Amino acid sequence: MSVQNPVIGYTLGDQAGIGPEVMRAALAQAPSGAEYRLIGKEICCTPGQPNEITATAALEHLELAAEALRTGTIDAVVTAPICKESLHRLGFAYPGQTEFFADRLGVKDFAMCLTGERLTVALCTTHVALSEVPQLLRTEEIVRVGSLLARFLMRTGKPNPRIALAGLNPHNGENGAFGSEERTIIAPALAALQRALPQAHFYGPCVPDCVYREAANGRYDGIVAPYHDQALIPLKLIDFDTAVNATIGLPRLRVSPDHGTAFDIAGKGIASSASTLRALQVALSSTGFQKNC
Repeated sequence: MSVQNPVIGYTLGDQAGIGPEVMRAALAQAPSGAEYRLIGKEICCTPGQPNEITATAALEHLELAAEALRTGTIDAVVTAPICKESLHRLGFAYPGQTEFFADRLGVKDFAMCLTGERLTVALCTTHVALSEVPQLLRTEEIVRVGSLLARFLMRTGKPNPRIALAGLNPHNGENGAFGSEERTIIAPALAALQRALPQAHFYGPCVPDCVYREAANGRYDGIVAPYHDQALIPLKLIDFDTAVNATIGLPRLRVSPDHGTAFDIAGKGIASSASTLRALQVALSSTGFQKNC
């Protein structure tokens, strides 16, 4: 559904970090036609010196942003980087913002998606040991994440997205010579996705050492990755400056720049705002807004 006058909320994260400066720079270049609304308030603090006050403000502003998304007073939100270690000391009980927003909005079916100018990836497993991935990878989970990715791509301007399911093993296991997950887990997921979402185009299992290059060159709009680093290494090689982290599955999008607070360079005027600008662009695209020419 297209929103005629979208309101994009934004937070400043831990304001001792680079959040305030990159947000200001990104807003100066943000697409016109939307209202960009600060969630929370600016506080007085020293760049590079986080403390309990900056952490408390960051947590309070996340709560305000979640409530604004829940009630629909904003159409999407861009959240600046937080320091999870500081928030955990305040009782923040979540691995990250992805899980926090899903919980606050009462959403059980969600996933982490990272998208840059050339690559978009959704993860079937996230922060777990590599040795655990084969046991955690399930056909139904690939179907769930693939469906979320397809709907996210449709929501952000691709009505018939082309999505690759990456294999788990080198060379897709060479027909079972060193791994059968492609045949027993990923191929059934492909068939289920093709039945469930005929408006999207699914391909796979795709050889993992080729599929990211193919997607970067335009063959696919997105990739469902079986584990974290298989997706994040090519993404950060190709789209390091423009990659953003989106929580897909929410009724209204939450997206953030794919970098941290960078306390060591805060206030020095050298932080890049490219990822934050990209986050604002993705947030706006998720509302279906199209500027009249």
